Amino acid sequence: MRTSRLRTVHPVLWAGWAALAAGAVLCVVGWYGVSGERFAERQLPYLASCTVPGAALIVSGAVLLAHGRGSIAAARVEELYGLLVAAEPADADETGQAALAPLAVSGELLMVPGGTLWHRADCPLVAGKAEAVPVDSKLVASGELGPCPICEPAEETD
Repeated sequence: MRTSRLRTVHPVLWAGWAALAAGAVLCVVGWYGVSGERFAERQLPYLASCTVPGAALIVSGAVLLAHGRGSIAAARVEELYGLLVAAEPADADETGQAALAPLAVSGELLMVPGGTLWHRADCPLVAGKAEAVPVDSKLVASGELGPCPICEPAEETD
């Protein structure tokens, strides 16, 4: 879902492009003035009045462009976050609150053949998997299987 926000160019970007263009023009004028003078003391006014300010404008234009693009990206992230927050979860009840249930509370322990962890039966990693089988207590006792870090099953004391 797209918003109807107009895609306009940010004023900071315009200022950055203008500063870059003005700086380039000043550098060209300074270079042209310096190239026509034979002696260094007659070249210094062109350097001081055109080339140095032109270089400063080019640097400031680059900074403005970088800042403008960063602020546009931040605005887009804020817009996407607003859309994400506005989207209501599919399993929300009539009060608008999502039903919060623990991930795994079952006492039955399962494992996947060839796996390295043991899980509760309602752990999201094994829930609904046909290949999940009950845990072999010999594997748990030998240390070949470790507890799942998601459902954190407690070892049964049979």
